[in-house]
Amino acid sequence: MRTVAFVEGVRTPFGKAGDKGIYAGTRADDLVVNAIRELLRRHPELPPERVDEVAIAATTQIGDQGLTIGRTAALLAGLPKSVPGFAIDRMCAGAMTAVTTAASGIGFGAYDIAIAGGVEHMGRHPMGEGVDPNPRIIADKLVDPTALVMGQTAENLHDRFPAITKQRTDAYAARSQERYAEAVKTGKIGPELVPVATRSKELGWGLATEDEPPRPGTTLETLANLKTPFRPHGRITAGNAAGLNDGATASLLADEDTARELGLPVAMRLVGYAFAGVEPEVMGIGPVPATEKLFKRTGLTIDDIGLFEINEAFAVQVLAFLDHFGIDDEDPRVNQWGGAIACGHPLASSGVRLMTQLARQFAERPDVRYGMTTMCIGIGMGGTVIWENPAFEGAK
Repeated sequence: MRTVAFVEGVRTPFGKAGDKGIYAGTRADDLVVNAIRELLRRHPELPPERVDEVAIAATTQIGDQGLTIGRTAALLAGLPKSVPGFAIDRMCAGAMTAVTTAASGIGFGAYDIAIAGGVEHMGRHPMGEGVDPNPRIIADKLVDPTALVMGQTAENLHDRFPAITKQRTDAYAARSQERYAEAVKTGKIGPELVPVATRSKELGWGLATEDEPPRPGTTLETLANLKTPFRPHGRITAGNAAGLNDGATASLLADEDTARELGLPVAMRLVGYAFAGVEPEVMGIGPVPATEKLFKRTGLTIDDIGLFEINEAFAVQVLAFLDHFGIDDEDPRVNQWGGAIACGHPLASSGVRLMTQLARQFAERPDVRYGMTTMCIGIGMGGTVIWENPAFEGAK
């Protein structure tokens, strides 16, 4: 097996889904095309014809997110027609799966260079649009009816872990907003963003240069008064969960020897990955068995991980992971630049956002050898990827 390098990741600013969001008049495929073009622009040392594959994820593969979007986005981005592409779907972990699938091809020797990412325009394509679930899923009691509503699965997770109170999740959410705002202020978040031209019927043309969802100044008091739409007197609110968002990501992957040959930087090395299934009605616990499975495969333990990027679909899901592994709610290794509760979660695109942030953190932390990206996945799954820091200088 060859060593797989994560060269760089980029993303569009994330927008709020809906008629008033920044991308209301922007096509989904144009979002991911912008991201791919930016990768190529940043790496003129890469001959475009050397790209062997383009893997793009979308959860709702319909309309401008359909038609084998990996192939069509490659063509629209200006890659040679000789470069193939495909679409992939694993709900929230779409981009993560695009990366692990393309990386497997690189490790096996089928590819030298690949582009992997994801896109979700939840304003144009609400989750579940056009689907026709087999009625036997519910009628045969294969899953609990709440399994198909993500907010209800998060309430179920609260039921299973009563020590995770609403106060804890609200406190975590407020910290996510605070950490994100500080990361933007200090320039930690921003260099990976790709400006996107936007169009509005009311405002005309514009340029998206920053994330739209963040709510700076969020306090425990404001969070405490929000409605609980999934259950009367529940615990899940718009404040302690990621919103409905639009956005795209793209990453450049390479065999490490090929990267060195072409002069491409190596931001991270892939150590291993694992996906696991759980009861769909508590899908938020998915990162726990996925991580345990990966530790068994790699021989690593939680103590080896120096940085964590955990997707914040819901605060309760992050806290369930932290409690399982004995990690404090405020541990500085975890989502140190905030997370999806602040910046947004455009479903299939988010996995590469996690990787991009981890790669940028690695560059600043030569004392850290291993980092993790992990996320829960709809319909009862979890995915975890462990990365090695090429800037690691060893114990001092």
